[in-house]
Amino acid sequence: MIVRSHLPWPLRWAVAALALGFSGALAMWAFETGKNIAGLDRDAKEELSRLRIEVSQLRDEREKALSIANTADSLLKTERTAQEKLAQQLKLTEAENLALKNDLGFFERLLPAAAGESALSIRGLQAEAVTPGQLRYQLLLMQTGKSRPEFSGRYEVTLSGTLEGRPWSLVPPGGTQPLQVRQYRRVEGLIDHPPQAVIKMVTVKVTDTRGAVLASHTLKM
Repeated sequence: MIVRSHLPWPLRWAVAALALGFSGALAMWAFETGKNIAGLDRDAKEELSRLRIEVSQLRDEREKALSIANTADSLLKTERTAQEKLAQQLKLTEAENLALKNDLGFFERLLPAAAGESALSIRGLQAEAVTPGQLRYQLLLMQTGKSRPEFSGRYEVTLSGTLEGRPWSLVPPGGTQPLQVRQYRRVEGLIDHPPQAVIKMVTVKVTDTRGAVLASHTLKM
């Protein structure tokens, strides 16, 4: 024969709830204890803190790199602009030097006026071929003496040589050209001629308003 004790249902439910609560508390305690023993929570926090520091450092380095890049780009642009300005200045200087050399070539030919020489004289004459059918000439005229009025007259350039083996000469279309000289005057121009012509001499003569020849100069090529 088996003897069974009968407990009231409320008491049974209370005992069951107490057992379940105790079991849950025990499980939670075991989980937290396991985490602390393993050190997972502490390591995770330390890793997160370290990653945040590295991100901050990388951000700072990126900002510094961008700043350096912007500065370098600005310096390159400034240097490029300075080089362009220097190149322009060099071209201007070379052009000025060339003009000064041309002027010096004329003035080196200046000679004191001889006694009895006309007040107006041709002090220099240069000529060079630009193309087979074109010649460039330059001449310098001067008035000697003090307090002389401005000279008004005309000048004429004549080319002479050979063409197809025969004597040849050419006065440019338009003939004589007007000329005014106060103290000195530089005159230059271009003359077109037959490409086959062989130019041997260039002659310049200056006349007054009456047509009288005051000065002439011949350049042998």
